[in-house]
Amino acid sequence: MNFRTHVVSFIIFSLLSAVLFACQKGVPREALMFTPESLADRQLQTRVFETSNESKLLEASAAVLQDLGFTIDESEVKCGVIVCSKDRNVTEFYNIGLSVIASLFFIDYEYATRQKVVASLVTRPLEQNRIAVRITFQHLVWDTEKDLIKNERVNEPEIYQQFFSKLSKSVFLAGHEI
Repeated sequence: MNFRTHVVSFIIFSLLSAVLFACQKGVPREALMFTPESLADRQLQTRVFETSNESKLLEASAAVLQDLGFTIDESEVKCGVIVCSKDRNVTEFYNIGLSVIASLFFIDYEYATRQKVVASLVTRPLEQNRIAVRITFQHLVWDTEKDLIKNERVNEPEIYQQFFSKLSKSVFLAGHEI
């Protein structure tokens, strides 16, 4: 094909693409609607604190997360964000044995070897000296080939209750300088 044929093909492709995209009506309405589950998740993940000191609240949140075994990966006080994680080796002894036996038959036996829990916390100032804190937990698992085999949001209420209970105590003690 010569240069002119390439240019004509490109123009035709561009015009057809423009026509096809113009026919779309935008984002489907369902994609923008909240489900009952999303409201329940948000209520599980969010608490409001009676304070106007966002930096102290973030400091207390970071301390609680570290007490729970997390390492702070990123934090931005101006934006009210903390991202942290904790890693764990989850290799089971029997999986190593099965892997050795499978290798005798030239079979690859993959199993979970590493997991990471990621916590993302954001704060949002509200009216009347109140600040909303929202935290989400995510569970990631990798196999022997270092492939991600599990990526799921953690929705156990006990985990969120434990975090917010410790944060409430920390904020109370800091507020009363105890």
